Amino acid sequence: MSKKYFGTDGIRGRVGESPITPDFMLKLGWAAGMAFRKQGKCRILVGKDTRISGYMFESALQAGLSAAGADVALLGPMPTPGIAYLTRTFKAEAGIVISASHNPHYDNGIKFFSSTGKKLPDEVEQMIEELMDAPMQVAESDQLGKASRINDAAGRYIEFCKSSVPTSTDFSGLKVVIDCAHGATYRIAPSVFDELGVEVITIGNKPDGININDGVGSTHMDALQKAVVEHGADLGIAFDGDGDRVQMVDHTGVVLDGDDLLYIIATDLQERERLPEGSGVVGTLMSNYGLELALQERGIPMVRANVGDRYVMQELQERGWVIGGEGSGHMLCIQHHTTGDGIIAALQVLLALQRRGHTLAKERLAWKKLPQTLINVRYAGSADPLQHPEVVAACDRVTTELAGRGRVLLRKSGTEPLVRVMVEGEDKAVVLGYAQQLAEVVEQCCS
Repeated sequence: MSKKYFGTDGIRGRVGESPITPDFMLKLGWAAGMAFRKQGKCRILVGKDTRISGYMFESALQAGLSAAGADVALLGPMPTPGIAYLTRTFKAEAGIVISASHNPHYDNGIKFFSSTGKKLPDEVEQMIEELMDAPMQVAESDQLGKASRINDAAGRYIEFCKSSVPTSTDFSGLKVVIDCAHGATYRIAPSVFDELGVEVITIGNKPDGININDGVGSTHMDALQKAVVEHGADLGIAFDGDGDRVQMVDHTGVVLDGDDLLYIIATDLQERERLPEGSGVVGTLMSNYGLELALQERGIPMVRANVGDRYVMQELQERGWVIGGEGSGHMLCIQHHTTGDGIIAALQVLLALQRRGHTLAKERLAWKKLPQTLINVRYAGSADPLQHPEVVAACDRVTTELAGRGRVLLRKSGTEPLVRVMVEGEDKAVVLGYAQQLAEVVEQCCS
């Protein structure tokens, strides 16, 4: 059964527009409380990022949860992976994150974690949606839930992040600029790296409720590139608004995306014999083809999941592998955490650099990204353009002509009526030509 509210990563939209409204959040809190207290009284953790609407939705969720008889533990501003960790360690029935991740302040959303610190199973999301359509019945007065605040939440999560590297780790002598996107990592990330000996210069650490992700963070790397060069730093680290994504900048100001970081971490695990025998790396349909070829040269298999960290995690769990990620910077190191964690991923990169005695700039040259061209083609109607015989034939032709030296990917957007035409290969001009040819075929067939 298709879901009415939940997408691939919770519920998200523009504040004030359905479903991102206070009345919806009140009912959602009640529905979640009812779903999780099936086995009796329950405790649910609630955390948020720094956007101004978080105050409003935190109160609405708290009221709904209490009405259902669920106790609420408030965490305040906390990175999404921190909420996952605390949900597990406090043995709560669920964790709720109020965040729209890398989106601007005028968006917000809700993510859920199970008691194990993982994304909710589909059947639980379905149960919550069904309860959303049921009449809201408030628990008896003596059964209403209570609310409390976990005051040491930040300190607990800082120690957890530090535990992902050996206790002897000392990054003294390393000068790093950290961009917190005016988001949920603004206090925690600088503390983690400072306590491990890093000389920290912080930007994007003055949230005002409106400036989250505004010209800073992992989706706006210009500010970090400039700061790294101006301060003569060894490297820079950028998180997104809720701290589950990370990208980095070398000392020259060149950006390393999730594909680059995935290669560094995976090869370091291999060299330290920490990759389980026969295991490999999970990327996505959008991961650069050059990454796949470079890992193959190292004897590390790579498989591709659908776009979205939920699907990367599913693939990792099914295969028993430990490392995966997306070019956007969602990094999953599941030997350390149950969900994507930008701080932990960044620590694994620093550990690899220290062990190898390399700069980030040198690591960037360890493999070659293949040129990639992406063209969006808008379409109308209910017919699936990807199933059109002429589109299928054109894809087959280009794939044959690339002959293992590149790849073709056509996929429909999950949010807009667009076909994304992507071609990768060794020659930039050839790749562009093939992409334009395929885009023309798709456009003709759609019209």
